[in-house]
Amino acid sequence: MAVAAAGGGGGGRAQRSGWLEVLVRERWHKVLANLGGEALVLSGEERPDGAAHNGLGGDGTACRGAEGGGGPAAVRTAFTDPPEQVPEAISNKKRCVKVLKQEMGGLGISIKGGKENKMPILISKIFKGLAADQTQALYVGDAILAVNGTDLRDATHDEAVQALKRAGKEVVLEVKYMREATPYVKKGSPVSEIGWETPPPESPRLGCASAEPTAQLSLSIHRDRKTIPLKMCYVTRNLTVPDPENRIIEVHSPDAKHTVVLRSKDSATAQAWFNAIHSSVNELIPRVIAEVRDQLGKTGIAGSREIRHLGWLAEKVPGDNEKHWKPVLVVLTEKDLLIYESMPRIKEAWFSPVHTYPLLATRLVHSGPGKGSPKSGVDLSFATRTGTRQGIETHLFRTETSRDLSLWTRSVVQGCHNSAELITEITTSCTYKSQECRLTIHYEHGFSLTTEPQDGAFSKIIAQYPYEKLKMSSDDGIRMLYLDFGEKDGEIQLDLHSCPKPIVFIIHSFLSAKITRLGLVA
Repeated sequence: MAVAAAGGGGGGRAQRSGWLEVLVRERWHKVLANLGGEALVLSGEERPDGAAHNGLGGDGTACRGAEGGGGPAAVRTAFTDPPEQVPEAISNKKRCVKVLKQEMGGLGISIKGGKENKMPILISKIFKGLAADQTQALYVGDAILAVNGTDLRDATHDEAVQALKRAGKEVVLEVKYMREATPYVKKGSPVSEIGWETPPPESPRLGCASAEPTAQLSLSIHRDRKTIPLKMCYVTRNLTVPDPENRIIEVHSPDAKHTVVLRSKDSATAQAWFNAIHSSVNELIPRVIAEVRDQLGKTGIAGSREIRHLGWLAEKVPGDNEKHWKPVLVVLTEKDLLIYESMPRIKEAWFSPVHTYPLLATRLVHSGPGKGSPKSGVDLSFATRTGTRQGIETHLFRTETSRDLSLWTRSVVQGCHNSAELITEITTSCTYKSQECRLTIHYEHGFSLTTEPQDGAFSKIIAQYPYEKLKMSSDDGIRMLYLDFGEKDGEIQLDLHSCPKPIVFIIHSFLSAKITRLGLVA
């Protein structure tokens, strides 16, 4: 079943299989990795055929490996809920617990056992905040005797899975806590401890390949393997784990909370694996953009109408540490550059990026060798500067491949130019020679300075200049803008009442867009 989730619709995506190591609880463990379709499947070394039964995932999505400590915070296990914390009064007594299955989270449990393992069907994990956990009446180690009256005492693992899937929204579980089964519940391969098991996105389209909410999210079989859906994962190297031998690949979850760290036998093999996984993720991006557009509908995204490009980048964290980078999700719309800390799970989250920068006031200022690049001598970084009312804000980003770098830098520059043609004109209030005025900058017609209309009267034109008349522009970084049009009276001095940097950057964007349109840039 885990392989089935990874297959289908693979198209031309890179497919690869081989042995890797995974970092779990600060130790490396050998796993069989299979890349195909839209997922990376990791299988335990002892039972690569998947015959060991490590449970029924409550979601089929993923997160920071157990080595990062992310798993226990969101999942109740026999380690977080030891037997001594379970009331003695319920031991070996049958109980009926009603669970209202959530549309996007299923029952929120994982199970182990089955007839083929000579064990009852046991609850091995309970996902915090989901349906089973909300009852406050189920425990890790509970044996599921029946589901809505269907007897599971002699059921195989697969039969139990199907019974739970068919149970409908209101599920009555007949359970009995089995203290003696706790060692079995605790037992699991390193793969089962990876912990890629956070609740799924609220949007079914972003959570799985199927648009049917419960088709893959509510219950899916993992056994002795872990399926990592690659849609909107961030695949990177040299970000959070030291890699002096250049053998490590990091796969970060879309919610940015969890990471699976993989190690190959040598640098060349690691690069081949990285290229294959990275390619698979990139091929899914156009579909993600289309799905997000459908999800947002006519409301658009954070004041914009549509997404032109999105993806993960590493952003340099300000400070003295040259190697400190963090993952950020960057979205380019028709007029803005948006930065998020993670892939939004709900529609409303798209409206609240961490940063919003108008492309019209943003410029690409660096695309060359950068400090702290993942490989010595390899240029994979670029920087943006945006003029804001608080001054200039700079961000240094790192891509994973030279192709990514070319795509992002081209997208930022083209986005700036397209924004100039789209917005066409900006106007700001100012003071000129002690008179309140308005400065208008038009993409086609250049500069005009007009008086503020008084008592319903029309404004008067003080001065007008086309772009070709502009000899020089400068500012004091505080509130003054200086425009030199070669007039005998010298430069025009305008008090913009706030930081002039946005206007300075917008002038640059209009000029750059016009020059590019005229074909004057190679």
